[in-house]
Parts: sequence; structure tokens; C-alpha cells
Amino acid sequence: MKAYFDLTGQVAVVTGCSTGLGVQMAKALANQGCKIVALARRQEKIDAVAKELQETYGVETLAVRCDITDTQNVKDAVKAVMDRFGRIDILINNAGTGAVAPAEQITDEQFGNELNIDLFGTFKMAREVANAAMIPAKYGRIINIASMYGLVGNKIAPAAPYHAAKGGVVNLTRALACEWGKYNITVNAICPGYFWTPLTKDTLDTDWFKEYAKGAIPMERYGKEGELDSTAIFLASSASSYVNGVMVPVDGGYTAL
Repeated sequence: MKAYFDLTGQVAVVTGCSTGLGVQMAKALANQGCKIVALARRQEKIDAVAKELQETYGVETLAVRCDITDTQNVKDAVKAVMDRFGRIDILINNAGTGAVAPAEQITDEQFGNELNIDLFGTFKMAREVANAAMIPAKYGRIINIASMYGLVGNKIAPAAPYHAAKGGVVNLTRALACEWGKYNITVNAICPGYFWTPLTKDTLDTDWFKEYAKGAIPMERYGKEGELDSTAIFLASSASSYVNGVMVPVDGGYTAL
């Protein structure tokens, strides 16, 4: 019997792996036997995540502090992973932020910060991992975490910088998929819908937003913890070897309307 989604022995780097969706996806990959490198800015948070993953799933872990907007920081983090494991098979570019305000009130600093983290940071991580590990190995799985807001606009939570940055991630995914496919590296994106995370809970927990969700989401609810897991595992595995440059919305049908 073939274990299609077995990741035993592989090494995955997950950015933004201190809370929320990053931790959920790290757990999903660890459950399949994958070694996990937790990257984020808060050392105490990623230390705790790495410890939990190792104790729960019995996989080797590493916690590396990294600010993905700092190019040298990114280089140093990737070097630390290569020094420890000698390989990076999977990269999940999950780190991000979100400025919510009417477009006419958005400052230059807010817009620039959004692009710097969500788009430029995603590129910096992909570039360094590709150069250091995946291109030499002629193998890799890069999964960018975009957003359904990278595919459509919205009228309920004004977030022009976020839309712009995640839309950039969507087309960056296509561009890298086209360039790196010849190295047997696939580059795909997951476009999550509304999930509870530390970044979104203050908005999602309001009564008016819950009412909005019933009309805007065909499934009439938010995403539950774990509902990104199977998509992340599939795109990270060898089973997705001919899936390249695609965006997978996991949004309860929001972008189908």
C-alpha cells in the first residue's frame, strides 16, 4: 500500500510559525513525519512550538528567529537550517500582517509595511531557500500562503494594502513556478478564507461580521482549525508532483460567488 502523503525524513521550514495558521500547518506536516523548522520573530514563541511538535509527534525540530524583511536575517536563518539538516524540502511562506482601514486613510508606511512583509518577505525566503537548498537538490515544494483577498476585492473590511500584497503573492507564485519548474521545484499558493487567528479574531468575533459571513460564504461559517491541513499536506508531498503554479482557495466557497 502506497503512503501518498508520507513526509518522513523531509525538512519543512514554516515562517510565521509562532501562532495561528502557521502552527496548524506545522502540526499537520509533523503528523506526517516531517522535520519542522519554526521561523518567526519571537524566539520564546517558536521555542514553545518546536518543543510541542517534538513531544507530540516525535519529530526533530528547530526554532530559528527570523525577520523575513531583513535579507541578512533570512540568509542566516536558512544557513542555520542547512547546517543542522543539510536540506530543505518544503517551504511554507506563511508570515504576514494585515492593515485594515479605508483606502483613503492608509498611510505610506502602512502600505509599504504590508508589501515589505507579505510580498517582499515571501520572495526573500523563496529566493534564499531555492538558492541554498532546492535548486542544488533539484527538488522542492514551495507553498505561499496568499489569501482569498488576493483573488477578489471586498466591501466589508477595507484592506487595500493587504489585497495588493496578497495579489502580488498570487502572481509571484505563478512567476516562480514558471522559472523553477525545470528544477523539479513546484510553487503553489493556498488562498485561505476567514479563519480565526490572532490577526483576525477581533473582527471575526463581532456579531455584525458573523451575520455578514452567513450571506457572503456559501457554507455560512468560518474555517475551522485543521481545515487547511489536507491542502498543505498535499502540496507539500510528492503526490502533487505535477501541480505547479496554482492557487487553491480554502474559503468555504467565498470566491465562487
